[in-house]
Formats: sequence, C-alpha cells, structure tokens
Amino acid sequence: RRSGDQGMIGEYYYGTGRRKSSVARVFIKRGKGAFIVNDKTVENYFARETGQMVARQALVLTEHLGNFDVRINVHGGGESGQAGAVRHGIARALLQVDAALRPTLKSNGLLTRNTRASNKPQGSVNQRS
Repeated sequence: RRSGDQGMIGEYYYGTGRRKSSVARVFIKRGKGAFIVNDKTVENYFARETGQMVARQALVLTEHLGNFDVRINVHGGGESGQAGAVRHGIARALLQVDAALRPTLKSNGLLTRNTRASNKPQGSVNQRS
C-alpha cells in the first residue's frame, strides 16, 4: 500500500477511487451529510439518477449517508466511470474511518477496482489505428 492512500489528511479521511479512465480523490469527515463533487452538489454533477445512486452506494450500504460530509475531486472518463470511481473512493475512505466495515463493503464488491478499459495494449501490434 502506498502511504499517501492511508489515514487522515487534516480532519478528513482520504480514499482514492478508480474506474475505467476516471480517478476520484475522496475526502470525508463527520458532519451533516454535505456531498460535493467538483464544487457542485451530487445532484447537479451527476445528471442521471443512476450516477447519483452509484456515487452514494457505499454510504447507503453502511448506513452512514447523513453522518459524513463528502468532498470529491474527480476527473477523466465519462459520467458512469466517474460515478464508479467516486463509489470506490468513498468505500476506501470509509475503511480509514472504521475497518470493521470491510466485510460489508467487500461482500458487495465496493473495494474491488473494476479494471475494464484500464489494461489496453499501448503501442501493440494489435492496437487499432
């Protein structure tokens, strides 16, 4: 494990999430349930209800939806990939808060990175032009 992926940064717990070509940096702290993605509310950032549900999934599953303020910087990829990266990052940040959540998160597949589209052959003979 890299040391930058662990523990607290100031008063925030940190987790990095990745999916497809998207990367999310997630910062959570105990609070009233504010959910900010790239300086917008989650409802304004993810236009589709599906993206909003995916982004909140780890908090809903662990019954912490209203207990944490969440700040996220996400870039790369499309809406679906970004929502998946946010979900992955929140799950990893929640582990920093409480390691006892691991079995719940793991059994629902939230700690596993979906590697789709991340292992393309670069400069290969098989690469399309």
